[in-house]
Amino acid sequence: MRKTKIVCTLGPSTDQPGILRQLLENGMNVARFNFSHGDYAEHKGRLDQLRALSKELDVSIPAMLDTKGPEIRLGEFENGKEQLTAGQKFILTSRNVKGTKEISSITYKDLPHDVSVGGRIMLDDGLISLRIESITDTDIVCTVENDGVIKTKKGVNVPGVHLSMPYMSQRDSNDILFGIEQGYDLISASFTRSAQDIMDIRHLLDEHNANIRIIAKIENQEGIDNIDEILSVADGIMVARGDMGVEIDYAEIPSIQKHLIDHAMQMGKICITATQMLDSMIVNPRPTRAEITDVANAIYDGTGA
Repeated sequence: MRKTKIVCTLGPSTDQPGILRQLLENGMNVARFNFSHGDYAEHKGRLDQLRALSKELDVSIPAMLDTKGPEIRLGEFENGKEQLTAGQKFILTSRNVKGTKEISSITYKDLPHDVSVGGRIMLDDGLISLRIESITDTDIVCTVENDGVIKTKKGVNVPGVHLSMPYMSQRDSNDILFGIEQGYDLISASFTRSAQDIMDIRHLLDEHNANIRIIAKIENQEGIDNIDEILSVADGIMVARGDMGVEIDYAEIPSIQKHLIDHAMQMGKICITATQMLDSMIVNPRPTRAEITDVANAIYDGTGA
């Protein structure tokens, strides 16, 4: 019996005929639904298909609702995308403007009050770095540190900064209520920072008499620092190496991964290790040696999935 489980994300690429069946027949144990993208009709269609195929193949596959979480994104760009050049000035603003080469709106309107001059802001999973030069009530004036292309709705990360934004947005609440209605088995709570974040979700579940397990996604320094209190109230954790690699120095991720898995094991909680597992196989038939070693090391460390 294979003890380490496989979590697969369902999305547009798995909507192609026969793909979901192949996933089920080749060892998928959990189906993840990313609620940062898609609408309820799409998610329901995939969930219905999953349940029908699971019944046909006589397998039990839990469905995981992955919340959007308290993330920050760029607004809309006039041309969809823009090329930024190292050394140029670029403004992030709480004002509602169409994005250009010089300025973009942001979804979190209080960001100018949370950051400081000299700090760094990362765009699009860290592909573009901005250094903060000055701040007003509405604008953050930055210097671009490297060339790159920015696009509509790309992510914004502020490493090492405590954001005062509430953990659970109205959108997340609505998504969780949809998950309760549809009978999801797991909730993956994005950007968990503290035990209170998990308790907010659990309170919503209790109000609706829903028994859904909560997996805390650890993606930033706050989550790492508060891992013991988070594990005390969550059913498990996910070592979410994607945003973690933007918030924290890449070189620290291997030791942090081991630290988090070890804490989860000591407390008898579920642990999932995620992001870029066998990433090259999106385009290649076989994984790299480094990817094989990565998967093996996570298993040797004790990850459950």
